[in-house]
Amino acid sequence: MPAEFEVLSKSDGESVAVERPNGRSPLLVVCEHASRLLPERYGTLGLSMDALSSHIAWDPGALAVARGISDALDATLVYQRFSRLIYDCNRPPDAAGAMPEKSEVYDVPGNAHLSPEERHARTEALYIPFHDAIRALIRDRRARGQETVIATVHSFTPVYHGKSRAVEIGILHDEDSRLADRMLTVAATGAPLYKVERNEPYGPVDGVTHTLILHGLSNGFRNVMIEVRNDLISDEAGQGVMAGYLTGLLQQSLDA
Repeated sequence: MPAEFEVLSKSDGESVAVERPNGRSPLLVVCEHASRLLPERYGTLGLSMDALSSHIAWDPGALAVARGISDALDATLVYQRFSRLIYDCNRPPDAAGAMPEKSEVYDVPGNAHLSPEERHARTEALYIPFHDAIRALIRDRRARGQETVIATVHSFTPVYHGKSRAVEIGILHDEDSRLADRMLTVAATGAPLYKVERNEPYGPVDGVTHTLILHGLSNGFRNVMIEVRNDLISDEAGQGVMAGYLTGLLQQSLDA
């Protein structure tokens, strides 16, 4: 590949990370928007530090929550090491949101008018390795007779385009609602700790279930996407509480 289209340098390291590859849980935890890190070549993409710290660059707190679930359940965790602004791994290459020119109220100068060659380079460097890593883990699990259940972990901003969001946890699904149905039932049992809703603040019509379709529905695996309002997981204490709550919710739902 020509040097001008090399997305990652040696100092950037690998695009995807895997923890607990031999975890015993049926759960395979995925975090597509784990990081706000930008590859060295791209600088700041023309954005301010405030923008690069915000939800447009990553899902704040999501990796810590995903890692807490992984640790508690001995579940394999896969996450993207670079910002969704370079490539959003929960979007297919032909989607406008894969390499957004605008995210909420922010224009992204470094993504404006990308050439086909640049888009292809980012896809090859970030999207393909990420999903190939998940496929490889699934193949290994099948080879050893291990069940796989896909759970992706995300966070969302409390205010979007000036509108406040009351929902605290979203349980999202596409056509297969088996795991989501069970989680919503468990969450509603007793005195609910959080405001938990189905397919909120996003749903399949928003194009957010790409990873679920690619690795869950296509394989017949139970699957779910979890969205947590990011003000609830803005610090270590909140992240720990949420990871504990979601661990219990997932475990009870998997055992059912």
